[in-house]
Amino acid sequence: MGDWEPTREPERECVTSPTAGLHAPSLVEVAVRQLRAEILAGELRPGQRLIEDQISLRFDISRGPLREALRLLTQQGLVEHAPRRGVRVTELSDTDVAQLFGIRLALEQHAVRSVFPRPVPPGDAELAGLHRWLDRMRDAEQDGDALTKDDAHRAFHAAVVALAGNRQLDLALEPVLLKLQRPMALNLRREAQALGPDEGLARHQRIIDALRSNDLDRILHELEHHGTRRFLPASLLASRAE
Repeated sequence: MGDWEPTREPERECVTSPTAGLHAPSLVEVAVRQLRAEILAGELRPGQRLIEDQISLRFDISRGPLREALRLLTQQGLVEHAPRRGVRVTELSDTDVAQLFGIRLALEQHAVRSVFPRPVPPGDAELAGLHRWLDRMRDAEQDGDALTKDDAHRAFHAAVVALAGNRQLDLALEPVLLKLQRPMALNLRREAQALGPDEGLARHQRIIDALRSNDLDRILHELEHHGTRRFLPASLLASRAE
């Protein structure tokens, strides 16, 4: 399956109406990106109800594109439809988050144990996916594009597992990373606020360096002490909002 990529948006089709402004799938893309950005930044809180009329007015889009955007966000695990409660930002308990990070770590450790140490240490060509996503994180930080940095961050961790060349591992990891979108984003952003953006980039560089060393114990140590939840106080993990 290779490197994890963000969920693909619908193919673009032009709308012939001269008043449309944007073609309909582009409206879906804009709504998905904006709502994702607000959820990952904490502007929309876990449990907060998403009222279609209010969002339609705020984004100046009709119900159709908005509902498609909400459907895509549901597939990503960022929003949920609950009977008699409407559409809300997905809530994860502290236990949920801890278990999901534990699953991610277990899959990463299993992946590296299956291929390390190698007869020949991996070179930059074999680690190209990791370099690519770390470079994208760095570029996004410089551009002030937090959403792109979040996507590259998750793709980096998918690339670690992809080193095993095990499609079933890739498939098992994908839904875990989708559910961890908000916790991973919050941790990375709060770390940057507290210690500066270089700290998060350095943590991920240390994983690459460990993989290049071909030392299994060093790799497992870096994964185990990666600091995935260091900046996630309980009040940010599951704050109910009516």
